[in-house]
Amino acid sequence: MKEIVILGAGYAGLRTLRELQKSKEEFHITLVDQNTYHFEATDLHEVAAGTQPKEKITYPIKDVVNPEKTTFIQATVTKIDRDSQKVALATGQELAYDYLVVGLGFQSESFGIPGVSENALEMVDVDSAVKVNQHIHEMMRQYAATKNEDFLKIVVCGAGFTGIELLGSLVEGKKEMAEIAGVTPDKIQIYCVEAVTRLLPMFDEKLADYAIKHLTDWGVQWRTGKPIKEIKPGIVVYQDDADTGARKELAAKTIIWTTGVSGSHVMGESGFAERRGRVMVSEDLTDNDHKNVYVIGDVSAVMDPESQRPYPTTAQIALKMGSMAAKNILHQLKGEKTETFTFKSQGSVASIGNSHALGLVGKTSVKGYPASFIKKMIMNKSLLETGGVKETLAKGRFDLYH
Repeated sequence: MKEIVILGAGYAGLRTLRELQKSKEEFHITLVDQNTYHFEATDLHEVAAGTQPKEKITYPIKDVVNPEKTTFIQATVTKIDRDSQKVALATGQELAYDYLVVGLGFQSESFGIPGVSENALEMVDVDSAVKVNQHIHEMMRQYAATKNEDFLKIVVCGAGFTGIELLGSLVEGKKEMAEIAGVTPDKIQIYCVEAVTRLLPMFDEKLADYAIKHLTDWGVQWRTGKPIKEIKPGIVVYQDDADTGARKELAAKTIIWTTGVSGSHVMGESGFAERRGRVMVSEDLTDNDHKNVYVIGDVSAVMDPESQRPYPTTAQIALKMGSMAAKNILHQLKGEKTETFTFKSQGSVASIGNSHALGLVGKTSVKGYPASFIKKMIMNKSLLETGGVKETLAKGRFDLYH
């Protein structure tokens, strides 16, 4: 019996699993993930800000595993040997495969800036998002004890998609933070430091300005056009003047790093031809040198023929990749030709708080409450495609009117 190994139970991996499990073909699947649960990575900012509990964005992997066809192993992947067709796990176990699907996800990217890993909080999984929230609450308690206003300051490093969504959730979380600190919400100071001046470039300026104006009106203080040069303990050092190179320091006891991510370090350590943990794959999503290895999700790079740049890594493209990987493995099992992966974005919507959002649906701009409604429907669709009806009913976003 053929053995299919899927590494990672994120959007791409679980989508592959669900499609393969529908097949009547004879094969066995082994699914590997370091957690016992799947988490909705697009909602991590809400957990970090404390506007949603971690339970809302997670569900057990076993809920989507068909034990008659699939074995789930909780373990960390350490290396992939494509020539011997084996995967090494941190437990010492080795898995042999006939077909491999690599969906190992992302990790935080420091871009070589000193002090990031030591002095800033990352937000790459449920545990790190929970730690951000716990840290914020502890800083609020420290303020109550010391009256040092640096404990009330939060700096978000980076104003990309994730950073903007986090800022919106942090604004909504200010009431709870203020109660812990014993102050009014307006005393909580939220900053954003970003290297570029044109924020949210994936949207037109009118839409981007809508988000920035709302966040500004809600008290977010911007340091745009200010590249971060170093993170010291409790201090963000940024370039204040491009001509002179003059630097300034912003003190805050909470510093959250959202400037970018890269694919899993396992890709480089396993000898894949990668850049920042992403592998430029063949048109059918296979590794260029090993046609039984599919590379999907955050560790995969697929060229957009229009922009001549790789598509951004999103849940939307990861789900499509998962479906195509499953379809092509089934083709290969039957001795059939694989299909070419094509992608057309259905649009993108960014939330700024629970009831405000902005984005594109197809080519139509949406903002405000209607965009928030659409965002929650997109989140529910993602849940349906990875977890099915049960998880959608249990974890779906049906708070549509507030």
